[in-house]
Amino acid sequence: MTEPRKSFYVDHLLVQIYASEGEMSKNVAKITHQYLQNLLQTQDKVAILLATGNSQIQFLDALIALGGIDWSRIILFHLDEYLGITSDHPASFRRYLRERVEEKVSPQQFYYIAGDTLQPIAECDRYAQLLENQPIDLCFLGIGENGHLAFNDPAVADFQDPAKVKLVKLDDVNRQQQVNTGYFANLADVPQYAFTVTIPIICHAKKIICLTPAIRKAEVVKIMLTGDITTNCPASILRQQPQATLFLDVNSASLLSEDED
Repeated sequence: MTEPRKSFYVDHLLVQIYASEGEMSKNVAKITHQYLQNLLQTQDKVAILLATGNSQIQFLDALIALGGIDWSRIILFHLDEYLGITSDHPASFRRYLRERVEEKVSPQQFYYIAGDTLQPIAECDRYAQLLENQPIDLCFLGIGENGHLAFNDPAVADFQDPAKVKLVKLDDVNRQQQVNTGYFANLADVPQYAFTVTIPIICHAKKIICLTPAIRKAEVVKIMLTGDITTNCPASILRQQPQATLFLDVNSASLLSEDED
């Protein structure tokens, strides 16, 4: 296993910096692989909450390529989904995870958020009940350019959120990010609303792995690690989670000073 270039704590959050996104992804895959194997020796089943986006692609490919995991004992959930798009839409997170994960590993169960439901409030309740009945052993995250976790944008993030799943209006920074990363052709195509698992559910996971590579994440990484812990940067809450690790590459860590890293 490759050692990180640097490893340090910010409050309770372990931060590791790697030479490249590829090196980071392969190392996190090995860490995850060992964690899952250990869990499966002591538990009948394991529940994982999956993220999507470009930050997860190399990691998911590397994890699945390692083999040796009994996916038939693993239950999968995902963090978020757009309201009003079908499961075969190119930007659908259900499609992303079905093609990149479910069809490759055949888990025991994959519980999807039905983004194209005609009853979105009832869908929030349904998914919340599923999460309530299944403690999460492992949660994967990325961080948005506005600091969001899942679709908990600054304007709607709540560190003491009473909801487990909610319907939110996406801010313009978030929606533009979806265009910039190639998931939609233009801003008008990006749905204005989405479902999201809330921050308390994320923070209740037994282990949290947050992958945040790429130069476009450098500014939000600096704010997250050096600013206040506040919903103005929802990802800053990870600094209060001793079960969490933030994995960076040299590009996303490029604005951190020597004192910070």
